[in-house]
Amino acid sequence: MNPQVEVVIVTGLSGAGRGTAAKVLEDLGWYVTDNLPPELIGRLIELGAATEPPIRRLALVMDVRSRFFTGDLSAVTEQLRAQGVATRVLFLEASDDVLVKRYGFARRRHPLQSESADGTLVAGIAAERVRLAAVRAAADLVIDTTELSIHQLHRKLEEAYGGGAPAALQLTIQSFGFKHGVPLDADMVLDVRFLPNPHWIPELREHTGREGVVSEYVLSRPGADDYLRTAHHLIDLTTSGYRQEGKRYMTVAVGCTGGRHRSVAIAEALGEVTGADIGEGVVDVVRVVHRDLGRE
Repeated sequence: MNPQVEVVIVTGLSGAGRGTAAKVLEDLGWYVTDNLPPELIGRLIELGAATEPPIRRLALVMDVRSRFFTGDLSAVTEQLRAQGVATRVLFLEASDDVLVKRYGFARRRHPLQSESADGTLVAGIAAERVRLAAVRAAADLVIDTTELSIHQLHRKLEEAYGGGAPAALQLTIQSFGFKHGVPLDADMVLDVRFLPNPHWIPELREHTGREGVVSEYVLSRPGADDYLRTAHHLIDLTTSGYRQEGKRYMTVAVGCTGGRHRSVAIAEALGEVTGADIGEGVVDVVRVVHRDLGRE
């Protein structure tokens, strides 16, 4: 086994946030599997090391739903560590009251509810606590999610498993034409139809906002520079807030009438100014795409 491989085993009480933790770890770059039989863990690590790029960080979600889960992870962790794999165990828990409320909201049945003496949810939770007592005692990190919001849990996991750096925030700037519809996945929509339309200038009509002749025209119009600086500042504020809330993707849609001239030019200019922020703690990746360019 390659000593550079890291494994975190995610377990804990049902309803305490294992699913959320799995999604966060996936966002942080971990390869996540759910209820993998222990016999296949070593094989998965070998297969991951042979891929390109190789899988160096593997998160294994294990719980009482699996017939392979015995409530004792010591054999699994000892075997992995003996093979040179850095292995940690994350245990998630919450109070009985909160777990009961969460199951009430989800309208789900606890996996051990039918095995308890009286078949109640409370009895199922109690049985699970007993079964997982040894796992909790041996865990490297125990997180009580009783009072935590999803974003607070995200930050705790990022601190513990993010590798010392916050997860990348990817910003996509997408031009579009309003006559073709507003992008459904847009987090922010900018309307640049207040700028003069190059479509009505014969020598510019057949060109696009990616070409200098149109870009120079659009960006030199009154209000264009102020709008660009204001949009940049707004994106800066929003992406900073997204980082605090644990969000890792943002799409800014820039629209004009047809998505050929003004929106394309402004989107390209926004891509340049926000791209200059990379490394400044604002964004990590900036992509500029043009949804409707070439559609007509």
